[in-house]
Amino acid sequence: MSAPMLDTYREVITPEGVPLHLPAAGPVPRALAWAIDFGVRLGALIVLSIPLAFLGDFGQGLYLALMFLLMWAYTIVQEACWGRTLGKRALGLRVVSRDGAPIGWMAAITRNLLRTVDMLPFAYALGLLSSLFDAHGRRLGDLVAGTVVIHDSPRPVVSLLAIDTVLAPPQPLQPAEQAAVVAFAERAPRLSGPRQQELAALVAPLSGGAGQVGVLRLYAIANWLLGRR
Repeated sequence: MSAPMLDTYREVITPEGVPLHLPAAGPVPRALAWAIDFGVRLGALIVLSIPLAFLGDFGQGLYLALMFLLMWAYTIVQEACWGRTLGKRALGLRVVSRDGAPIGWMAAITRNLLRTVDMLPFAYALGLLSSLFDAHGRRLGDLVAGTVVIHDSPRPVVSLLAIDTVLAPPQPLQPAEQAAVVAFAERAPRLSGPRQQELAALVAPLSGGAGQVGVLRLYAIANWLLGRR
């Protein structure tokens, strides 16, 4: 068995060659998030059933339509638009693509439609079995859709502090080097402070500083490259 019940880290390499460590969520927090979402949908159906009961056959038909929307559109729309449902938000989880990018509508639809397969033969048994044998806790829907559920770490404040700072690079940069600096500024807010400093240390000769100083200077150089003068 290659995947434990605990959370793991998934390393991906961005197009700019920057390694990212995605904290993949294990089956336990994902099951708790699903339970919260199920409770929200069940509660909404119970509340809606009271006024619709007075509308006869029309109310019954409307109730069935709302049930379908809550059971399927609830997760698809929220994950496609925000990457997480209310349950995942409460547990600090987010659905992303295998490369760490936000998922789109097709991935959200695919991973949720395949829940019918993950539920087989009962109580998400097939999905649980798949997540236990996958190194990053992915069920079949995630494997087909190319998605992974991760712990959504809060964004560091450093990016907000450096957003108005502008610094010209001390030397001319090649297009690929410019793209790497801009990519760092865009992706770094999703990383921890130590990870930001680790990446900034790789280009210390460019930033001219170490630790947090190097991080802030890279943000400032990215602002200069983006024309925020």
